[in-house]
Amino acid sequence: MQNKKVIVSVINDLVTDQRVARTCSVLLECNYDVLLVGRIKSDSKPLEQRAYQCKRIKLFFEQGVLFYAFFNLRLFFVLLFTKADLLFANDLDTLLPNYLVSKIKGIRLIYDSHEIFCEVPELQANPSKKRIWEKLEKWIVPQLKHCITVNESIANYFTSKYKTPFIFIRNIPNYQNVEVVKSREELNLPLNKHLVILQGAGINVQRGAEELVEAFQFLDDSFVLLIIGGGDVIEQLKQNVNNFKIANKVIFIDKIPASELRQYTMNANLGVTIDKDSNMNYHFSLPNKVFDYTHAGIPILASKLPEIENIINKYKIGIFIDAHNPQHIANKINEIINAPDYPNYKTNTKLASLENNWLNEKQKLIKLINDPH
Repeated sequence: MQNKKVIVSVINDLVTDQRVARTCSVLLECNYDVLLVGRIKSDSKPLEQRAYQCKRIKLFFEQGVLFYAFFNLRLFFVLLFTKADLLFANDLDTLLPNYLVSKIKGIRLIYDSHEIFCEVPELQANPSKKRIWEKLEKWIVPQLKHCITVNESIANYFTSKYKTPFIFIRNIPNYQNVEVVKSREELNLPLNKHLVILQGAGINVQRGAEELVEAFQFLDDSFVLLIIGGGDVIEQLKQNVNNFKIANKVIFIDKIPASELRQYTMNANLGVTIDKDSNMNYHFSLPNKVFDYTHAGIPILASKLPEIENIINKYKIGIFIDAHNPQHIANKINEIINAPDYPNYKTNTKLASLENNWLNEKQKLIKLINDPH
């Protein structure tokens, strides 16, 4: 019997989105032929070999209103003229064409909201754009039957706001023993240093990265900050490194595949996630990096946000900052690295990663995909 077909849509360039990759893998397990559709940018890296098809749309515009308009138009025609039994839309910026085609063709749509899209800082600074996205969300979401999101707090928020049930499926790595861990020397990382890592595809404004870089003015030369990933503040961070004359203490690495990233994370001494409680989206966030750090066996320094606080307090795998003051952040980095409990934090990550892994978490997604209704 021929497999059913699913089209998974996301607006990024497909290189580093672990959540979408895990979704596609589960759809394969459920005997779907998968087509993943995203975009390609001028600086996009080649994709690793995958067990499913990928299509990256090339656009004349890479940002702004025209980018969103043309991507959604192109995506609409891809969805309309490609055979599919199921559509899977990731985030609000792919939902409109998916919703329209699901109605035109009479096929099922699953919507995965990775965040409270309308509350991101970029939209807070542009009320007119925010209103457009809010109207779109308010129109479509109450009509959907199959909705998921990334944690319980955001699921409760959407369910309450739109009276549409959202289930939460956290973005957690598979638990795995990495047989070969590359050395710092092999990765060209400094030896005999306290290596602090900040990683992610969304190193953006209001996520504490600027203050973290500045904090390294107040740490001695035994500390090095490793920033891996991309985001809208990366260039500013590089400028700040020059301004503060700390180039010997900060290393930048561009976005890399998850399998490579894990090697770097496992060589770090401390993982940092210090988003600011500046908007509802960040308040309820549970960044992927929390679980990436845990599965890599490194303690965490975090800001006190509800979902993150629950994980860190439950397993005793790190400590919190009390303010986004660079001197305070530096003090906290010093404190945790030199804490008598540091070995315990590190040991406790093992239990946290065993209990929080994709093998368990994906069962909710499998049930939803196989739901005939």
